[in-house]
Amino acid sequence: MSVTYKLPSFEGPLDLLLHLIDKAEVDITNIPISEITDQYMEYVSLMEELELEVASEFLVMAATLLSIKSKMLLPKPPVIDLDLDYEENAEDTLEELVHKLIEYRKYKSIAEHLRDKELEQSLVYSREPVDLSPYAVEEPRNPVEGLETFDLLLAFQKALRRVANRNVVAKIRRDEVSIKDRIRDVLRYLRMEGGRLLFSRLFDESSTRDELVVSFLALLELMKMKKITCYQHGRFEDIVIQAKEGANIDDEEELERMEIDH
Repeated sequence: MSVTYKLPSFEGPLDLLLHLIDKAEVDITNIPISEITDQYMEYVSLMEELELEVASEFLVMAATLLSIKSKMLLPKPPVIDLDLDYEENAEDTLEELVHKLIEYRKYKSIAEHLRDKELEQSLVYSREPVDLSPYAVEEPRNPVEGLETFDLLLAFQKALRRVANRNVVAKIRRDEVSIKDRIRDVLRYLRMEGGRLLFSRLFDESSTRDELVVSFLALLELMKMKKITCYQHGRFEDIVIQAKEGANIDDEEELERMEIDH
């Protein structure tokens, strides 16, 4: 019966080492180098037995682990104070390897986080871009776009010359207010108010100064005709217009017969 082996894929020797450390549940800063080296060599041997292509970097890491293991098992030689450079000891090599593993774990964690974000984003479906230009607010065109101040000044001067050349004849028409018509208005107001009204009732906001003057003249004519009497209750108070007792304020024919200066 044939046996099928399925090996996990690793991106490099550091990835394999990190897997073995996590599997052994040991602190990355306190690696049992002998145990980890044996497990690493078993994995590499298994890859060779299965005739898998073993990358050179895996073999380099195997040699490094064996070197560290052998140096840690051998007794330390006596220290000789020489000015010559000496070979790096096992502790320094192991410390450097631990530093590389810590950095690798950091970047691997970041890569996994980015992979998760990519997966989340792949589940988001967005709408295709739509042309929104028909809904854009059209800015009003500047009627004097491209014109300079000097151009406007020339146009203004031309307009002034055209106005100066015109022969404009203005006709002023005077709106005459008839005293006789104003008398009729006063008598009509008296009839509406029961024979008594205030002088201010004869005017509104649109009344002119000419109407005010003619109204005074109309009152004087009515007083002369003994149709009304005028008085005030106090200084600067409104004038009270009172129809005289027995005066006929309904006789329009009498008004027509009288000669009243306009």
